[in-house]
Amino acid sequence: MNRSRPITGITLGDPAGIGPEIILAALKDSRLYEICRPIVIGDPGVLAAVGRSLGRPPRLSTPGEPGAGVFEPGTIDVMDVKRLPGFQPAWGRPTPRTGAAMAAWIEAAADMAMEGKIAAMVTCPINKNAMRMAGQAFTGHTELLAARTRAGRHVMMMAGDRLRVALVTIHVALDKVPGLLSEFRVFDVIRVVHDALRRRFGIRDPEIAVAGLNPHAGEEGMFGDQEKTLISPAVRRARDEGMKASGPFPPDTLFYHAAQKRWDAVVCMYHDQGLIPFKLLHFEDGVNTTLGLPIIRTSVDHGTAYDIAGKGLANPRSLMAAVKMAADQARMAS
Repeated sequence: MNRSRPITGITLGDPAGIGPEIILAALKDSRLYEICRPIVIGDPGVLAAVGRSLGRPPRLSTPGEPGAGVFEPGTIDVMDVKRLPGFQPAWGRPTPRTGAAMAAWIEAAADMAMEGKIAAMVTCPINKNAMRMAGQAFTGHTELLAARTRAGRHVMMMAGDRLRVALVTIHVALDKVPGLLSEFRVFDVIRVVHDALRRRFGIRDPEIAVAGLNPHAGEEGMFGDQEKTLISPAVRRARDEGMKASGPFPPDTLFYHAAQKRWDAVVCMYHDQGLIPFKLLHFEDGVNTTLGLPIIRTSVDHGTAYDIAGKGLANPRSLMAAVKMAADQARMAS
């Protein structure tokens, strides 16, 4: 596989949302073809129909294998995983059929990555309710991919030029978070992040900050004791094993310093603790990457944007950043 231009698979995402639209926009940029060989994994009929509806029908190539693509600006290569014959755009209206299709495209890309046919996969946004309508038990890409690749510990990281955040818990109700935390779980996330920063991001000796769970990191137990009983012991264990981990820090001040690049990443206890500050800084160009998988996977950091789907307004910057990060990680791993 060409190390300087790794084959990078891009899944279509939700066909009722902006996924196909941002793919068409991103792959018009010749700069992506300089850093990788992008190939869409999905139904070519969906891309063609969306292109026609936007007044810019694409030129498509459907190679039999990922490595046989054209890989030139002006032609979009698509691995034909046909699931929606006769597709016509119905913006903002997901169905069990579209839910099953988006799951099939993700699984196909994961299988190609596991088989070494693509060097990395990039995912466009999906609708979790449509996945559920299709009978999928998973709450998102991360969980589906972990099961498909038989991964052990997996960690969701959001990454940008100014801030990287990794989550100990992901898509769970806030009132369930304290019960899901343990010393080992916090330590294990620190370990996975440390390993990924070295192997995937090329940071030789990464420094990791760990957020507290409670206001003021518990204020010596006044506002909760998880910092004393769970998080601090996890940080000490990480340091004992040679990692540059520090904390737990009060979340209300931590992210100011993290955005000044005091640390290489921040481990957060729950979803919104990390994603609110991250999206304040990287709303348009942030990237979601799954750590701990045996494959490289990145994603846009936004949703299906049903309110603007089909209007030609969707911004492809996050997708372009995700493709670049996937290609960079593939080169780092090769």
